[in-house]
Amino acid sequence: MRIYKSIITLVTVLVFISCKTEPKTTQNETNDVKDTIPLITVKDAKFFKGDKPYYFVGANYWYGPLIAAKNIGDRDRLIKELDLMKEVGIDNLRILAGAEGDGGDSRVYPALQYEQGKYNEDLLDGLDFLLSEMRKRNMYAVLYLNNNWIWSGGMSQYLTWNGYGEVPNPFLEQYSWDDYMNYTKQFHSCEPCMEAYYKHLKFIIGRTNSYTGLKYSDDNIVMSWQVANEPRVLMTPDHEKAFAGWLNKTVDLIKSLDPNHLVSTGTEGKHGFLQDMDMYERLHNNKNIDYLAMHMWPKNWGWYDINNEKETTLESIDKANAYMNEHIEIAKKLQKPIVMSEFGFPREKESLSLDASVENRNTFYNAIFNRIVESKKEQGILAGLNFWGFAGFAKTNAESGKWVHGDDFSADPPQEPQGLNSVFASDTSTLDLIKEANKAIIE
Repeated sequence: MRIYKSIITLVTVLVFISCKTEPKTTQNETNDVKDTIPLITVKDAKFFKGDKPYYFVGANYWYGPLIAAKNIGDRDRLIKELDLMKEVGIDNLRILAGAEGDGGDSRVYPALQYEQGKYNEDLLDGLDFLLSEMRKRNMYAVLYLNNNWIWSGGMSQYLTWNGYGEVPNPFLEQYSWDDYMNYTKQFHSCEPCMEAYYKHLKFIIGRTNSYTGLKYSDDNIVMSWQVANEPRVLMTPDHEKAFAGWLNKTVDLIKSLDPNHLVSTGTEGKHGFLQDMDMYERLHNNKNIDYLAMHMWPKNWGWYDINNEKETTLESIDKANAYMNEHIEIAKKLQKPIVMSEFGFPREKESLSLDASVENRNTFYNAIFNRIVESKKEQGILAGLNFWGFAGFAKTNAESGKWVHGDDFSADPPQEPQGLNSVFASDTSTLDLIKEANKAIIE
């Protein structure tokens, strides 16, 4: 009997020890994981990663959640692309946390919010999975929550949902870009549109990641929230009042929902403010806008000429430096860091073939990279770059350039020629430049 009791006692002790030592996933342990990733903050007009200044050369990777989705995605491709980006020092990805509507021609499909207030669960899971994989690689996410442009639905889709009629799609012959912009500017004064958009903000920011157990608002790999991709004061200065009211309300709401993370507008800079730098300064003088943004598109802005590539590439660099300098001066006045969160450049002759030369692109990229390397040396206010964009192992149609439902996603939005501004895994000379720049800013 004593032996039997001893055996019972021994088993009880072993079970107790096992229960004490067996690892379990608890909320406290999840929080401990979170704390191993330094939060990105702003101090003295600089980003800080923990207690060290943070400068970066990152990428636009808007489609990440789509290929991360369990059912419609390609997780093998995702893992390879994240590993490749990490290998060349990229630790900052700008990602679309949206896409609205039914995904018609030249639109993102499937969309995250396919009807107003209704979400594709597979894509939500994809966003969760992407962020969890980025966490494993100490990569930071800049998540933008809306879009001025039709390719992901965005503001124009909210207007359609709320009784403003069909979007005048500028990719159809009967409509112009002026038609589209006159339509879209109504978003900033459309109360039901803004209400629906704010519900989306609350839904995403308050979401709990199904893989990590962390709320997005508590997850340190989220570097910042961006109000939208390229929100614009459109057409006339009298639109500024409506835009300003919407912008200030939005950034204040985001900060109230998530005081832990940074907020920026997502703007392209002067180009999005009727070429008015005073307006750019006015509309960024909000304490809840933590840093400034600008974008750079030499081809779209008419700086680069396909018939005179060598000379206009150099001219594009001069104009890019002047454009950057204007915005850096405003950043200094407002004492906020600034990021070039989009810039792109085509291959030779705007070819879509992966065999086409990237020499001109590399020349332009290298000039922009030199700016961030110099800023890091000087502990300057220019704090980061996100090139547009990383297409990794995507397979595209170089002959037609068309994207149709079911095709691989590349960095170029569905409305644009696929491969035009994309950096692929095979673009080793460009990736080497990125690696060298990232190495220089962490030394």
